[in-house]
Amino acid sequence: MTIEKLLIDLLPQVSKPTRYMGNEYNSINKDKKNVKVHVALAFPDVYEVGMSHLGIKILYHLLNESKDLYAERVFAPWVDFEDIMRKENLPLFSLESKTPIYKFDFLGFTLQYEMSYTNILNMLELAGIPVISKDRNDNHPFVIAGGPCAYNPEPLADIMDFFVIGEAEDVVLEIMDLYKSFKERGEKRQRFLEEVAQIPGVYVPSLYQVSYNDDGTLMNISPREKGISQRIQKRIIKDMDEVYYPTSFVVPYMDIVHDRAVLEIFRGCTRGCRFCQAGMIYRPVREKSVKRLKELAKDIIASTGYGEISLASLSTSDYSELKQLTEILTDEFRQCQVGLSLPSLRIDAFSLELAKKVQEIKKSGLTFAPEAGTQRLRDVINKGVTMEDLLSSVKDAFISGWNTVKLYFMIGLPTETYEDLKGISDLAYAVVDVYRKVHGHTRGLKVNVSTSTFVPKPFTPFQWEPQITLVEIKERQKYLKSLLRKGKNISYSWHDGKLSLLEAIFSRGDRRLGKVLKIAHDKGCKFDSWSDVFSFDKWVVAFEEAGLNPDFYAYRKRSKDEVFPWDILDAGIDKKFLLRELERSKKALITPDCRIRCHSCGIKALKDGGFYETQNEI
Repeated sequence: MTIEKLLIDLLPQVSKPTRYMGNEYNSINKDKKNVKVHVALAFPDVYEVGMSHLGIKILYHLLNESKDLYAERVFAPWVDFEDIMRKENLPLFSLESKTPIYKFDFLGFTLQYEMSYTNILNMLELAGIPVISKDRNDNHPFVIAGGPCAYNPEPLADIMDFFVIGEAEDVVLEIMDLYKSFKERGEKRQRFLEEVAQIPGVYVPSLYQVSYNDDGTLMNISPREKGISQRIQKRIIKDMDEVYYPTSFVVPYMDIVHDRAVLEIFRGCTRGCRFCQAGMIYRPVREKSVKRLKELAKDIIASTGYGEISLASLSTSDYSELKQLTEILTDEFRQCQVGLSLPSLRIDAFSLELAKKVQEIKKSGLTFAPEAGTQRLRDVINKGVTMEDLLSSVKDAFISGWNTVKLYFMIGLPTETYEDLKGISDLAYAVVDVYRKVHGHTRGLKVNVSTSTFVPKPFTPFQWEPQITLVEIKERQKYLKSLLRKGKNISYSWHDGKLSLLEAIFSRGDRRLGKVLKIAHDKGCKFDSWSDVFSFDKWVVAFEEAGLNPDFYAYRKRSKDEVFPWDILDAGIDKKFLLRELERSKKALITPDCRIRCHSCGIKALKDGGFYETQNEI
């Protein structure tokens, strides 16, 4: 019986069967007999999370532009459908053609969040593909991965055949062309891995050997043979107006996390927040022109029918032509009632004029990220905003009619004290006071305060810093709860500290963690970011059985000369710059926006369509 026929009987037995049906508006179906390379694009979470991710949308349509290539989608089945799949011996399959994943040429995972790693192992097992790369043969697909978490690939080094480092649009078609040639020649799997390793931006872990010091720290990662790159340089798009961007996005039949049109306005960030990995690895800033964005927006709405456009970037208000763009888009879509969403606004760039313009069609909540409660700590992390910036911005918003504000903070930042924690509470109550002064009351006001725990990330100035312990996390969350519960207009939510611990371990971990992952998966760990499935106790046992101490990875301050697992990669950021920023953080010194002044971070900045090295130092 075919998978399609089996699903007729099986899907009525599960929650949200739409997750597995496919055939959505703008999805692509091809005759598999007429394609040379078959690619499964995998997101290791449920459909509604994966379908909200821009990267998989771009790659899906980019690959399918070629008649020789067929890209399909696959997501992690929720636990109820997984139970049925195992009972019925139903292999993991693609949405479009319902083809078993083991029949594909490539299985490509998006690494968006470390806590999805066990889902990767689970999906491989459900697909009938060996979890460990060395156990695969010429009949298995190549299992590859990319995304922000690939900037430390080592915890998955024994699982992935290779990684794509940087912006995949710049390299994926080169990989496909090489594979077509490899397939025509009928060569062995190992030969393709050796050849694909020659493409800049591709890291093949099996071609490198790892050695460790007696204290457990990393000694070296080096090529096993001559001709293999000593370091892997990230791939980067030079011209954002010329790069491929889809307009006929797949429109889901069910609600997804971000169910709206997405318009990417630029990549990179110049602010230099010292905790922010994305702000470092996506450098330099590259903008799309207003003309190009208007064309894309019109085509996207025409092909999808969405009622809202979200402007996507790391810091939307840093787009140099934001005022002009918002005026053009609101005027263009006013008649058809398509709203405009501006996520990732900086506190110091929000204006009453912009607020009024955006709310002309549809008003949504406002989110600000002060990150820290006091000016001292905001200077430590180089956030570069003040309490006056926040209060001025929320005042403008309240005058314009908003009554819901979200405030995001982190706890456990380097040098944080309880005075800094109290500053979070003070800011929240100050926002309430602003609303009271504007309206004379606080009826209808909602101030949602959220905290996550700081996780040291690779390629940031804080990559040498430890994370606070689970005991400290709980104490600080308890302290904030006691301060904020008195505010009737204030709600407080926080991130599970145990998840933050595991995230810290895998974000900076080495190749030995692959063993922990395998044990944890075998014990049933999956959907670790979902509270109703997550089992921390299983992880504790997995570390014990693997003979590894989680404290070594999470709570240990790194020495300045320590070799990091991600040193095999070249993200364009000079380690000397990161160390300078670490020293400035200890003095609470602000480093200005690099659009104002170059700080010699090491990245090759764009100029006249080419690259040049930065020169000036602080």
